[in-house]
Amino acid sequence: MSLVVGGWWPAVLVAVVLAMPASAQRGGEVLVSAASSLTEVMQRIAAAYQARTGTRVVLNLGASNTLARQIAAGAPVDLFISADETQMDAVRADIVAATRVDLLANQLAVAVPADRPRPVRSARDLADPAFKRIALGDPAAVPAGVYARQYLERAGVWPLIQPKVIPAGSVRLALAAVENGAADAAIVYRTDVAAARGARLAFVVPADAAPRIVYPAAVIRSAPHAAAATQLLAFLRGREAAEMFRRAGFVPLSAIAD
Repeated sequence: MSLVVGGWWPAVLVAVVLAMPASAQRGGEVLVSAASSLTEVMQRIAAAYQARTGTRVVLNLGASNTLARQIAAGAPVDLFISADETQMDAVRADIVAATRVDLLANQLAVAVPADRPRPVRSARDLADPAFKRIALGDPAAVPAGVYARQYLERAGVWPLIQPKVIPAGSVRLALAAVENGAADAAIVYRTDVAAARGARLAFVVPADAAPRIVYPAAVIRSAPHAAAATQLLAFLRGREAAEMFRRAGFVPLSAIAD
């Protein structure tokens, strides 16, 4: 695995590059900025796509609001996959509108330390004094945090929980706060908990109790590798990728025959 380092890219950056024959290396590359909650599944998809096409997929993983700011500032990006529509809307002028699709759906979930014996079944349980610190993606900017705040507002407990909130720069950092003992609970995506090592699932937020969580994707207007980005987006909407997304807990929204 190799890293691509530059002024535009955040610290959490993964370039998925498999060892392969020189002939396959001529397949080119495609630069993908994707929400951090997609980390593991996009790494697997990138490996499968490279094995099939010889095209190297370089993943720039981070909070969607950070990725959107990078795109607006002119970062070299071919394909953007956001964890919410707001951040895709923020770069509307920078995307090829005809390529924009709602790629995936997700659900919120509450994660607690793996060794926590007390059951947690609802947002109101988080208002209990036993929960002193609750990690969220920054509720003013990070999509998972925005969703979490809206959920807590709907449940009528946001005023009780807000003083306990530890805002994190991404949904994965919120989960990490539970895993390293810095928080007593975190509201993250259901798919994040599946990747956790030191946290467990307390409960999944019912879909009708929270905002609809959609991951839009689009090719960037100034994409250095526009054709490759279009081809990768078609692959992400195809049967093989859809099955990989499903196994990771996501719900494909725009699957096409391939």
